[in-house]
Amino acid sequence: MDEITAYDRRWIALGVLCMSLLVVGLDNTILNVALPRLSEDLDATTSQLQWIVDGYTLVFAGLLLTTGSLGDRFGRRSALSIGLVIFVIGSIASAFATTPEMLIGTRSFMGIGAALIMPATLSLLTNIFTDPSERAKAIGVWAGVSGVGVAIGPMLGGWLLEHFSWGSVFLVNVPVVAVALPAGYFLLPNSKAANSPKLDLIGAALSIVALVSLVWAIIEAPAKGWTSTEVLVSFAIGAVTMVVFIWWQATTDHPMLDIRFFKNPRFSAANLAITLTFFAMFGSMFMITQFMQFVLGYTPLEAGIRSVPLALMLMLVAPQSTRLVRRVGTKLVVAGGLATVAIGLAVASTATPELGYVGRILPSQILLGLGIALAMAPATESIMGSLPRDKAGVGSAMNDTTRQVGGALGVAVIGSVFASQYAPAITARLGGIPLPSAAMDAASD
Repeated sequence: MDEITAYDRRWIALGVLCMSLLVVGLDNTILNVALPRLSEDLDATTSQLQWIVDGYTLVFAGLLLTTGSLGDRFGRRSALSIGLVIFVIGSIASAFATTPEMLIGTRSFMGIGAALIMPATLSLLTNIFTDPSERAKAIGVWAGVSGVGVAIGPMLGGWLLEHFSWGSVFLVNVPVVAVALPAGYFLLPNSKAANSPKLDLIGAALSIVALVSLVWAIIEAPAKGWTSTEVLVSFAIGAVTMVVFIWWQATTDHPMLDIRFFKNPRFSAANLAITLTFFAMFGSMFMITQFMQFVLGYTPLEAGIRSVPLALMLMLVAPQSTRLVRRVGTKLVVAGGLATVAIGLAVASTATPELGYVGRILPSQILLGLGIALAMAPATESIMGSLPRDKAGVGSAMNDTTRQVGGALGVAVIGSVFASQYAPAITARLGGIPLPSAAMDAASD
């Protein structure tokens, strides 16, 4: 497809890109409402549940910079198509997993597909929408769909669990990919960078080792102990490897991530804002969906429906945030969004069974959705607008990496802090009650 045709069909192309993006966003959170069912059906521990969520996210995050470079080098539409195929194969395999370990593996395989899909969608968008004002609007829609996919996951997952087995939360990806794959082939240009450097395989390996080591240590620390040898060694490996990665990127002649980009305050501050936003969203949703089911007694569908306010705020506010940016500027909009997210988290932290959903969870959902929507779209536009079009794949990959790293750390840190507090507290509360050891172990998990 030539560039003129691609431009003429740009809004149709945006619809295809958003459809491709939707499955990635959905799969980040659609599994959250199924965690109690997985705990029962697969006899999964808290740590395994965290890895079922984070195995996908870690592979996703670890490969993004590499897949962004591959898209720039060999064609972004090709990367998108291959990613969709891998994603749907992994989805089918996950639906029929019979052990926690198998599900962790198939989910991780899905992460490879997601890592090819997400940067390709944003880099294609940047190259199709060449007018800055139209690009800002398109990125607002893209960011809204990205957030909506994440936010409606619990509702869709809850409905599926009411009618089908937990495997249905993965099979729902099949019809979406069946439409997006051929549509993308016929409607999207296979753009690529004019001068793409050779692949940085050493950088890719270093980034993956650093991320996996860090998040493994955070997830396993509550069970093994924060000062245990395994956890301390994993933290050390992660820290040292990250330092080596930064050194390598600064010295090699073909860096996967050009460190000089971070000298631009617009680029670096926007990436930090995205990281913090997704840390808050993923971590809070991981806990809130379980709170609504285990503590408030909602079914998966009821809990999912009660997550809709966050999705609505994202869907309505994110595409409109560009208008607010034109009036008051990007800095104030993003800062206001982050402040609103912080207030939403503070409200959620005071939730109790007595206050219920309306007393705390609903207002926290509204505040979180509003804050995320305000911060996400302008920050994404800042990242993409600060780089040349030839670097669209790397810029998109960096934007997506900060999302997934923030999300993975949100689940890992908030989940681990909760686990560290819960087990000793429940043991102390039940210590004077004569219970069988099996019952005590179940209660403290």
